[in-house]
Amino acid sequence: MDRTAQPVARWAIAVTFVLSLIGLGISIYMTVQHYRGSSYLGCSTVGFENCTKVTTSAQSKILGIPVAVLGVVNYSVMSVLNSPWAWRVKNYQVHVVRFALCIVSMCLVLWLVTAELLIIKSICLYCTSVHVITFALLIVLTIVSPTQLGWVRSTAQESSSL
Repeated sequence: MDRTAQPVARWAIAVTFVLSLIGLGISIYMTVQHYRGSSYLGCSTVGFENCTKVTTSAQSKILGIPVAVLGVVNYSVMSVLNSPWAWRVKNYQVHVVRFALCIVSMCLVLWLVTAELLIIKSICLYCTSVHVITFALLIVLTIVSPTQLGWVRSTAQESSSL
């Protein structure tokens, strides 16, 4: 197996970079609001949509670290890994780490959604937006990463080897 990453379509680079930056921005906002102890702009504090209830619940921390802070760390790394410059890196491991981090992030999102719906019984619109962004990143990376990493052969690779 060739351990050189293959080029990726420009649309994937642009989409993953923009999504990562949006996720970073929302995570920063949520972290600031967490430490300020203030309410979230445009999010209800009563009923099923209740950002305060979600972000102050026991499930809003993992090993004592606020999930919003973990979001800032995750999206800081993803913003770097999804930057146009990182996509051009020849180091195979960088591209594997990008895909693996997205999969791990999605697993955490699945836990958080489960906690919101079944334990907290409320959702946070800001959290949900980050969850959707993570899912969108996973979709794009699932489309491009297997071919880029040489796990499957593209039609272009197959026709060039004939």
